[in-house]
Amino acid sequence: MTQPGHGLFLSFEGPEGAGKSTQIARLAWHLEAAGQAPTITREPGGTPLGTRVRDVLLDPELTIDPLPEFLLYSASRAQLVTNVIRPALDRGKVVVCDRYADSSLAYQGFGRGLDAALLRGITAAATGGLWPDLTVLLDLDPVIGLQRAARRGQPDRLEQADLTFHQRLRQGFVQLAEAEPDRFLVLDATLAEAELERMIWEAVHSRLPASRR
Repeated sequence: MTQPGHGLFLSFEGPEGAGKSTQIARLAWHLEAAGQAPTITREPGGTPLGTRVRDVLLDPELTIDPLPEFLLYSASRAQLVTNVIRPALDRGKVVVCDRYADSSLAYQGFGRGLDAALLRGITAAATGGLWPDLTVLLDLDPVIGLQRAARRGQPDRLEQADLTFHQRLRQGFVQLAEAEPDRFLVLDATLAEAELERMIWEAVHSRLPASRR
């Protein structure tokens, strides 16, 4: 987590179609209105390298084994932390990231079956041990989530995985949240968007230093 006196690091997690992008945009509006000028980024992506890695990882025509898949995510994450997240936090910024290391623990760990200790060890090396101060988990039945995702157009490589995979990763997210209740805010993604927006802003606002609220 970030050090006292530094910025605030927030991440959003959840299954496919959970509505992360919508809620991040709404949170960004609140932060801007509060004079925070947040840094908004995503995984994979957020850097030129990350954007190219994203194109590879989501390409529905590619078959990628679990370990190289995780290593590609880790390479993108390492670049993002070094070039974007840590510098912004050091400047006292609020950083909001659409997915972070919890996604690898859920997708490549619970979903693909890679060893959790291996994932955590490489993640620690890639991020220098940086974890969010608050992680918003938008929890959703994968059947509903995949239906929502399908309305966006052609499914990407991850969205094309079978339902059993998506059920495992959802359970993975839930277990990660149960293990760290102080870091996670778990919300029902079927709630009205305005209600989710209100609950997220309340949680974030309470974590801002009093002088910056």
